[in-house]
Amino acid sequence: MKGSFGVPEPPDSSESGPESELGPEVEHDKQGLELAKSLAGRLKQQAAKGGIMPVKRRRRPRIDGAQISSARPDDRDPQKLTNTLGRLMRDQGWEVDVAVHGVMARWPSIVGPEMAEHCKPESYEDTVLTVRTSSTAWATQLKLLAPDLVRRLNTELGEGTVTRVNVQGPHTPSWRKGPRTIRGGRGPRDTYG
Repeated sequence: MKGSFGVPEPPDSSESGPESELGPEVEHDKQGLELAKSLAGRLKQQAAKGGIMPVKRRRRPRIDGAQISSARPDDRDPQKLTNTLGRLMRDQGWEVDVAVHGVMARWPSIVGPEMAEHCKPESYEDTVLTVRTSSTAWATQLKLLAPDLVRRLNTELGEGTVTRVNVQGPHTPSWRKGPRTIRGGRGPRDTYG
């Protein structure tokens, strides 16, 4: 549509579809987003305690006060991003967290597609992996396979990274909430007749 001076008018924002000027809306990987949030939270805790350790930079000693350039690579040269991120993770102690979240992202290839459909890893804390199952039957099955799963995870992550798998069944309904609850009551005694 032409404007008053023959110049096309910009399209109305309501006419544009779900794509913005920057391209289609991008969905983020939930595991990666969860990892970034946990690392950011850990950094905030360390900052509050005053325990953030600055990254120590190695410098070459100066000879006679002059900076000397050499043919060999040193820390002043541009570095690959993988090397820089690896050094950052090592210095901050994030290597295990990143490796565990990587395994959680590859969960179907480790436990198999059928089991991955019914069992999802929820958390990893202090060498204990917590897994939530869709039914009590799958919880029993996973408890029987837990030693084998610990062995496979330690092969992927390094020995001693996972010492125990805590298997939890599905979330059950709570009888403590609702319009007909009694304070101090002992739960559903004769609910089922």
